[in-house]
Amino acid sequence: MHTRGVVWTLPTPFRAGAEVDHEGLARLVDLAVRAGVSAVSVLGAAGEASRLTERERLEVVDTVTRHANGRLAIVVDTSSDGLRTCIDFSRQVRGLGAAAVLVSPPRAHRLSNEWIVHHYRSLAEAVDLPIVVQDAPAQCGVSMDAGLLVRIGREVPAARTLRIDAAPTSMKITRILAAAAETRLHVLGGQGGLFLIEDLRAGADGVSSGFACPELLVRVVALVRDGHESEAVTLFHRFVPLMRFENVEGVGPAVRKEMLRRRGVLVDASTRAPGIVLDEGMRGAIEQLMAWAARQEGAEWLLD
Repeated sequence: MHTRGVVWTLPTPFRAGAEVDHEGLARLVDLAVRAGVSAVSVLGAAGEASRLTERERLEVVDTVTRHANGRLAIVVDTSSDGLRTCIDFSRQVRGLGAAAVLVSPPRAHRLSNEWIVHHYRSLAEAVDLPIVVQDAPAQCGVSMDAGLLVRIGREVPAARTLRIDAAPTSMKITRILAAAAETRLHVLGGQGGLFLIEDLRAGADGVSSGFACPELLVRVVALVRDGHESEAVTLFHRFVPLMRFENVEGVGPAVRKEMLRRRGVLVDASTRAPGIVLDEGMRGAIEQLMAWAARQEGAEWLLD
Protein backbone atom coordinates (compact mmCIF):
# COMPACT_ATOMS: atom_id res chain seq x y z
CA MET A 1 0.00 0.00 0.00
CA HIS A 2 1.47 3.36 -1.06
CA THR A 3 1.31 5.83 1.82
CA ARG A 4 3.01 8.73 0.09
CA GLY A 5 1.72 11.09 -2.57
CA VAL A 6 -1.94 11.44 -3.48
CA VAL A 7 -4.81 9.18 -2.48
CA TRP A 8 -7.71 10.32 -4.66
CA THR A 9 -11.22 9.84 -3.27
CA LEU A 10 -13.69 8.73 -5.92
CA PRO A 11 -17.31 9.86 -6.01
CA THR A 12 -19.93 7.24 -6.83
CA PRO A 13 -21.53 8.21 -10.16
CA PHE A 14 -25.21 7.53 -10.80
CA ARG A 15 -27.48 7.52 -13.81
CA ALA A 16 -30.14 10.17 -13.15
CA GLY A 17 -29.67 9.65 -9.42
CA ALA A 18 -30.74 6.01 -9.67
CA GLU A 19 -28.46 3.15 -10.74
CA VAL A 20 -24.71 3.21 -10.14
CA ASP A 21 -22.83 4.17 -13.31
CA HIS A 22 -20.12 1.51 -13.46
CA GLU A 23 -18.76 2.81 -16.77
CA GLY A 24 -18.33 6.20 -15.07
CA LEU A 25 -16.45 4.49 -12.24
CA ALA A 26 -14.09 2.95 -14.78
CA ARG A 27 -13.42 6.37 -16.35
CA LEU A 28 -12.64 7.78 -12.90
CA VAL A 29 -10.07 5.03 -12.39
CA ASP A 30 -8.54 5.84 -15.78
CA LEU A 31 -8.28 9.52 -14.82
CA ALA A 32 -6.57 8.53 -11.56
CA VAL A 33 -4.02 6.44 -13.46
CA ARG A 34 -3.32 9.23 -15.97
CA ALA A 35 -2.96 11.74 -13.14
CA GLY A 36 -0.37 9.57 -11.41
CA VAL A 37 -2.03 9.21 -8.02
CA SER A 38 -0.68 6.58 -5.62
CA ALA A 39 -4.08 5.13 -4.74
CA VAL A 40 -7.81 5.73 -4.93
CA SER A 41 -10.26 5.61 -2.05
CA VAL A 42 -13.87 4.49 -2.52
CA LEU A 43 -17.14 4.67 -0.57
CA GLY A 44 -17.34 6.72 2.63
CA ALA A 45 -19.21 10.02 2.83
CA ALA A 46 -17.66 11.35 -0.39
CA GLY A 47 -18.77 8.20 -2.19
CA GLU A 48 -22.34 8.46 -0.81
CA ALA A 49 -21.91 5.03 0.77
CA SER A 50 -24.82 5.55 3.15
CA ARG A 51 -27.11 5.84 0.09
CA LEU A 52 -25.91 2.55 -1.38
CA THR A 53 -27.24 -0.90 -0.60
CA GLU A 54 -24.83 -3.51 0.73
CA ARG A 55 -24.80 -5.20 -2.67
CA GLU A 56 -24.08 -1.90 -4.42
CA ARG A 57 -21.15 -1.14 -2.12
CA LEU A 58 -19.52 -4.45 -2.98
CA GLU A 59 -20.24 -3.93 -6.69
CA VAL A 60 -18.55 -0.50 -6.56
CA VAL A 61 -15.45 -2.02 -4.96
CA ASP A 62 -15.44 -4.88 -7.46
CA THR A 63 -15.69 -2.53 -10.46
CA VAL A 64 -12.90 -0.28 -9.22
CA THR A 65 -10.49 -3.11 -8.32
CA ARG A 66 -11.14 -5.00 -11.55
CA HIS A 67 -10.69 -1.96 -13.76
CA ALA A 68 -7.62 -0.77 -11.87
CA ASN A 69 -6.13 -4.23 -12.49
CA GLY A 70 -3.10 -3.54 -10.33
CA ARG A 71 -2.37 -0.12 -11.85
CA LEU A 72 -2.89 1.58 -8.49
CA ALA A 73 -3.82 0.67 -4.93
CA ILE A 74 -7.45 0.61 -3.81
CA VAL A 75 -8.43 1.85 -0.34
CA VAL A 76 -11.98 1.10 0.80
CA ASP A 77 -13.81 2.98 3.55
CA THR A 78 -15.24 0.22 5.76
CA SER A 79 -16.12 2.43 8.74
CA SER A 80 -19.07 1.20 10.75
CA ASP A 81 -20.70 1.85 14.09
CA GLY A 82 -20.33 -1.86 14.86
CA LEU A 83 -17.01 -3.68 15.19
CA ARG A 84 -18.38 -6.93 13.75
CA THR A 85 -19.86 -5.09 10.76
CA CYS A 86 -16.54 -3.33 10.13
CA ILE A 87 -14.64 -6.62 10.29
CA ASP A 88 -17.05 -8.48 8.02
CA PHE A 89 -17.07 -5.76 5.38
CA SER A 90 -13.28 -5.40 5.53
CA ARG A 91 -12.93 -9.15 4.93
CA GLN A 92 -15.23 -8.90 1.93
CA VAL A 93 -13.35 -6.03 0.29
CA ARG A 94 -10.04 -7.79 0.95
CA GLY A 95 -11.38 -10.68 -1.07
CA LEU A 96 -12.21 -8.26 -3.89
CA GLY A 97 -8.66 -6.94 -4.03
CA ALA A 98 -8.57 -3.92 -1.71
CA ALA A 99 -5.04 -2.91 -0.67
CA ALA A 100 -6.14 -1.19 2.56
CA VAL A 101 -9.18 -0.06 4.51
CA LEU A 102 -9.99 3.45 5.70
CA VAL A 103 -11.64 3.42 9.12
CA SER A 104 -13.04 6.14 11.37
CA PRO A 105 -13.93 5.39 15.00
CA PRO A 106 -17.49 4.17 15.58
CA ARG A 107 -20.03 6.88 16.31
CA ALA A 108 -20.90 6.31 19.94
CA HIS A 109 -21.70 8.47 22.95
CA ARG A 110 -18.58 9.13 25.07
CA LEU A 111 -16.47 6.50 23.36
CA SER A 112 -13.39 5.89 25.52
CA ASN A 113 -9.83 5.92 24.24
CA GLU A 114 -9.48 2.30 25.35
CA TRP A 115 -12.41 1.25 23.19
CA ILE A 116 -11.10 3.19 20.17
CA VAL A 117 -7.73 1.42 20.43
CA HIS A 118 -9.57 -1.88 20.92
CA HIS A 119 -11.60 -1.22 17.76
CA TYR A 120 -8.50 -0.84 15.59
CA ARG A 121 -6.61 -3.66 17.32
CA SER A 122 -9.51 -6.08 16.85
CA LEU A 123 -9.85 -5.14 13.20
CA ALA A 124 -6.12 -5.65 12.60
CA GLU A 125 -6.21 -9.05 14.29
CA ALA A 126 -9.20 -10.16 12.21
CA VAL A 127 -8.25 -8.80 8.78
CA ASP A 128 -4.81 -8.93 7.18
CA LEU A 129 -4.87 -5.46 5.59
CA PRO A 130 -3.23 -2.11 6.32
CA ILE A 131 -5.57 0.31 8.09
CA VAL A 132 -5.75 4.02 7.34
CA VAL A 133 -7.03 5.70 10.50
CA GLN A 134 -9.30 8.60 9.61
CA ASP A 135 -9.42 11.46 12.08
CA ALA A 136 -12.63 13.22 11.01
CA PRO A 137 -14.57 14.43 14.06
CA ALA A 138 -17.00 16.48 11.95
CA GLN A 139 -17.99 13.29 10.14
CA CYS A 140 -18.08 10.65 12.88
CA GLY A 141 -18.47 12.83 15.98
CA VAL A 142 -15.39 11.38 17.70
CA SER A 143 -12.40 13.60 18.39
CA MET A 144 -8.99 11.93 18.69
CA ASP A 145 -6.07 13.95 20.00
CA ALA A 146 -2.49 13.56 18.78
CA GLY A 147 -1.57 11.31 21.72
CA LEU A 148 -4.35 8.85 20.96
CA LEU A 149 -3.51 8.71 17.24
CA VAL A 150 0.14 8.01 18.05
CA ARG A 151 -0.88 5.35 20.57
CA ILE A 152 -2.98 3.58 17.92
CA GLY A 153 0.03 3.52 15.61
CA ARG A 154 2.32 2.19 18.34
CA GLU A 155 -0.01 -0.52 19.56
CA VAL A 156 -1.49 -1.51 16.20
CA PRO A 157 1.32 -1.73 13.61
CA ALA A 158 -1.19 -2.25 10.79
CA ALA A 159 -2.68 1.16 11.58
CA ARG A 160 0.31 3.44 11.08
CA THR A 161 -1.17 5.52 8.28
CA LEU A 162 -3.30 8.45 9.40
CA ARG A 163 -5.63 10.68 7.41
CA ILE A 164 -6.12 13.98 9.22
CA ASP A 165 -9.36 15.83 8.50
CA ALA A 166 -9.52 17.70 11.81
CA ALA A 167 -8.82 21.39 11.15
CA PRO A 168 -6.34 23.00 11.38
CA THR A 169 -4.73 19.95 9.79
CA SER A 170 -1.17 21.26 9.64
CA MET A 171 -1.07 22.03 13.36
CA LYS A 172 -2.36 18.58 14.22
CA ILE A 173 0.13 16.90 11.88
CA THR A 174 2.94 18.79 13.61
CA ARG A 175 1.76 17.59 17.03
CA ILE A 176 1.39 14.01 15.85
CA LEU A 177 4.85 13.79 14.36
CA ALA A 178 6.41 15.42 17.41
CA ALA A 179 4.69 12.92 19.71
CA ALA A 180 5.45 9.92 17.50
CA ALA A 181 9.20 10.02 18.25
CA GLU A 182 10.65 6.75 16.90
CA THR A 183 7.29 5.35 15.79
CA ARG A 184 7.22 5.82 12.01
CA LEU A 185 3.78 7.08 11.10
CA HIS A 186 2.60 7.96 7.60
CA VAL A 187 0.38 11.04 7.69
CA LEU A 188 -1.89 12.26 4.92
CA GLY A 189 -3.54 15.67 5.01
CA GLY A 190 -7.28 15.80 4.39
CA GLN A 191 -9.81 18.63 4.37
CA GLY A 192 -10.18 18.29 0.60
CA GLY A 193 -6.58 19.34 0.09
CA LEU A 194 -7.29 22.96 0.98
CA PHE A 195 -4.21 23.12 3.21
CA LEU A 196 -1.95 20.92 1.10
CA ILE A 197 1.03 23.27 1.15
CA GLU A 198 0.85 23.80 4.91
CA ASP A 199 0.37 20.06 5.51
CA LEU A 200 3.45 19.18 3.44
CA ARG A 201 5.48 21.78 5.31
CA ALA A 202 4.33 20.19 8.58
CA GLY A 203 5.68 16.83 7.45
CA ALA A 204 2.72 15.13 5.77
CA ASP A 205 3.60 12.34 3.33
CA GLY A 206 0.88 13.50 0.97
CA VAL A 207 -2.83 14.18 0.76
CA SER A 208 -6.11 12.29 0.62
CA SER A 209 -8.62 14.35 -1.33
CA GLY A 210 -11.49 14.04 -3.77
CA PHE A 211 -10.63 17.28 -5.59
CA ALA A 212 -11.84 16.92 -9.20
CA CYS A 213 -8.38 17.81 -10.55
CA PRO A 214 -6.08 15.12 -9.12
CA GLU A 215 -3.38 16.17 -11.59
CA LEU A 216 -2.97 19.40 -9.64
CA LEU A 217 -2.47 17.54 -6.37
CA VAL A 218 0.11 15.20 -7.90
CA ARG A 219 2.06 18.09 -9.45
CA VAL A 220 2.12 20.13 -6.27
CA VAL A 221 3.33 17.20 -4.13
CA ALA A 222 6.04 16.40 -6.69
CA LEU A 223 7.23 20.02 -6.86
CA VAL A 224 7.51 20.26 -3.06
CA ARG A 225 9.40 16.94 -2.87
CA ASP A 226 11.82 18.14 -5.54
CA GLY A 227 12.54 21.35 -3.65
CA HIS A 228 10.49 23.67 -5.87
CA GLU A 229 8.16 24.95 -3.17
CA SER A 230 7.76 28.45 -4.62
CA GLU A 231 6.57 27.01 -7.94
CA ALA A 232 4.28 24.61 -6.07
CA VAL A 233 2.70 27.45 -4.09
CA THR A 234 2.08 29.49 -7.24
CA LEU A 235 0.45 26.58 -9.06
CA PHE A 236 -1.59 25.49 -6.05
CA HIS A 237 -3.11 28.90 -5.39
CA ARG A 238 -4.36 29.14 -8.96
CA PHE A 239 -6.76 26.35 -8.05
CA VAL A 240 -7.75 27.42 -4.55
CA PRO A 241 -10.97 29.12 -5.76
CA LEU A 242 -12.10 25.82 -7.30
CA MET A 243 -11.11 23.82 -4.23
CA ARG A 244 -12.88 26.25 -1.92
CA PHE A 245 -16.06 26.01 -4.00
CA GLU A 246 -15.89 22.22 -4.03
CA ASN A 247 -15.58 22.09 -0.25
CA VAL A 248 -18.71 24.08 0.56
CA GLU A 249 -20.57 22.07 3.19
CA GLY A 250 -23.61 20.25 1.85
CA VAL A 251 -22.97 20.77 -1.85
CA GLY A 252 -19.43 19.42 -2.17
CA PRO A 253 -20.28 16.04 -3.77
CA ALA A 254 -22.61 17.69 -6.29
CA VAL A 255 -20.04 20.35 -7.19
CA ARG A 256 -17.29 17.74 -7.58
CA LYS A 257 -19.43 15.63 -9.88
CA GLU A 258 -20.38 18.66 -11.98
CA MET A 259 -16.70 19.51 -12.37
CA LEU A 260 -15.95 15.96 -13.46
CA ARG A 261 -18.86 16.06 -15.89
CA ARG A 262 -17.49 19.23 -17.44
CA ARG A 263 -14.12 17.51 -17.72
CA GLY A 264 -15.80 14.76 -19.75
CA VAL A 265 -15.20 12.04 -17.16
CA LEU A 266 -18.79 11.66 -15.96
CA VAL A 267 -21.89 11.69 -18.16
CA ASP A 268 -24.25 12.46 -15.27
CA ALA A 269 -23.44 14.69 -12.29
CA SER A 270 -26.42 13.68 -10.17
CA THR A 271 -26.24 12.62 -6.55
CA ARG A 272 -28.62 10.10 -5.03
CA ALA A 273 -31.58 11.43 -3.03
CA PRO A 274 -31.63 13.29 -0.74
CA GLY A 275 -28.52 14.80 -2.30
CA ILE A 276 -28.58 18.43 -3.37
CA VAL A 277 -29.39 19.35 -6.97
CA LEU A 278 -27.38 22.33 -8.22
CA ASP A 279 -29.27 25.24 -9.72
CA GLU A 280 -28.26 27.20 -12.81
CA GLY A 281 -26.47 29.81 -10.71
CA MET A 282 -24.19 27.22 -9.12
CA ARG A 283 -23.50 25.47 -12.40
CA GLY A 284 -22.67 28.80 -14.02
CA ALA A 285 -20.25 29.64 -11.22
CA ILE A 286 -18.50 26.28 -11.66
CA GLU A 287 -18.16 26.85 -15.41
CA GLN A 288 -16.70 30.30 -14.83
CA LEU A 289 -14.20 29.12 -12.22
CA MET A 290 -13.06 26.17 -14.33
CA ALA A 291 -12.59 28.36 -17.39
CA TRP A 292 -10.55 30.84 -15.34
CA ALA A 293 -8.38 28.08 -13.86
CA ALA A 294 -7.76 26.52 -17.29
CA ARG A 295 -6.44 29.82 -18.62
CA GLN A 296 -3.74 30.02 -15.97
CA GLU A 297 -0.18 29.25 -16.98
CA GLY A 298 0.60 25.57 -16.63
CA ALA A 299 -3.03 24.54 -16.23
CA GLU A 300 -4.10 24.00 -19.84
CA TRP A 301 -4.59 20.29 -19.15
CA LEU A 302 -7.69 21.03 -17.04
CA LEU A 303 -10.09 21.11 -19.96
CA ASP A 304 -8.21 18.78 -22.33
